[in-house]
Amino acid sequence: MTDKKLSAFLAIINPATIQLIMDKRNLTNIEAIELFYNSALYAMLENEASKLWHLSPLILYELFNEELETGSINYPEET
Repeated sequence: MTDKKLSAFLAIINPATIQLIMDKRNLTNIEAIELFYNSALYAMLENEASKLWHLSPLILYELFNEELETGSINYPEET
């Protein structure tokens, strides 16, 4: 996949994931964006080889939440 295609996927996935973070954690848009973009999950999401871009925003939120609560992420086997 090209960087352009990955960017297109992220342009769809990121806002929906950030909205879930805002809603479920009762955060402002800025707070949610800062938390998400500074997470290990987001760093992996930006890496096309991780294949995390194909996961739904809800699953990405669950992985993000796991990272916040435990400090680690158990990535799904299908990635």
